[in-house]
Amino acid sequence: MKDCNNGCLEECIGEAGSDAVMGTFKAKDLIITPATTLKEKPDPTTVVFGTVFTDHMLTIEWSLECGWEKPHIKPFQNLSLHPSSSALHYAVELFEGMKAFRGVDNKIRLFRPNLNMDRMHKSARRATLPGFDKEELIKCIQQLVKIDQEWVPYSTSASLYIRPTFIGTEPSLGVKKPTRAMIFVILSPVRSYFSAETLTPVSLWANPKFVRAWKGGTGDCKMGGNYGSSLLAQCEAMDNGCQQVLWLHGEDNQITEVGTMNLFLYWINEDGEEELATPPLDGIILPGVTRQSILDLALQWGEFKVSERYLTMGDLTTALEQNRVKEMFGSGTACVVCPVSDILYKGEYGREESDWTVIVS
Repeated sequence: MKDCNNGCLEECIGEAGSDAVMGTFKAKDLIITPATTLKEKPDPTTVVFGTVFTDHMLTIEWSLECGWEKPHIKPFQNLSLHPSSSALHYAVELFEGMKAFRGVDNKIRLFRPNLNMDRMHKSARRATLPGFDKEELIKCIQQLVKIDQEWVPYSTSASLYIRPTFIGTEPSLGVKKPTRAMIFVILSPVRSYFSAETLTPVSLWANPKFVRAWKGGTGDCKMGGNYGSSLLAQCEAMDNGCQQVLWLHGEDNQITEVGTMNLFLYWINEDGEEELATPPLDGIILPGVTRQSILDLALQWGEFKVSERYLTMGDLTTALEQNRVKEMFGSGTACVVCPVSDILYKGEYGREESDWTVIVS
């Protein structure tokens, strides 16, 4: 065994790779350093999403030389990174969005964390970051939430947002698989991303000149680079009087996602069937946890057809002309469920008495 900083958990590993667990960290080895000064809790009815953070955070470091070190829960603090860290230069980085809720029985529950861990592990593989034991990370997160449990809002309209993040900390400007990395988890009490009390509809800007993802890319992984590259389109949407982007793909203008949300269309389809449809997971769609939950619930209800299928702007405009569209909405951990009010498509904007409309130029 080599003597590494903070104590390696296993013998040093000779080869990295996300296929293996790499002598993973264990929750039973958690080092806990309590904060000596606790911050004031915010009002859950007015807190701005992602701006207030709890008293503690979780960090777990990895190196090719020593594998995973012991996980550490410590007071919330800034990270110390080498200026050449690969996350800063080459976006070797990914994250997850999870939530903990306080139930009416006062028990605190994580919402389907296994699905987040599955997606995080998949994203790590795509980013050439090391593998980890998903169950052990869940246990570490549970312990972090337990320590900061008073930050979970006593409210039905608010929750504790959990942000696991995985970054490459390779101290080199070489474009290569990192030999150092870090997982860290921070917590933030939040309302819904758009509105805490009502399902406020959003308007969408649909312009095919911007593409969110493509086949063979990273659209099905939750990587920070996917979001940074979307900001210009978001700014143009706002300049055109819209709140979010309706992302299109391909020559037939396939409808893919809504802003940072998965998309659902509730309509009467071409065969006259009542249907809830969402684009399939073909490599350009993020496998959202809320998306999967909506599909699971709708299938369980059995009240209408539920499909994962391709939808185009042509399909949508034809359905609108024939009055077959009932509702369109986005879903995600941050926004929960967000209805659509209007769509601006290729420069023309229209409003009617119906819930939403689209005008094609």
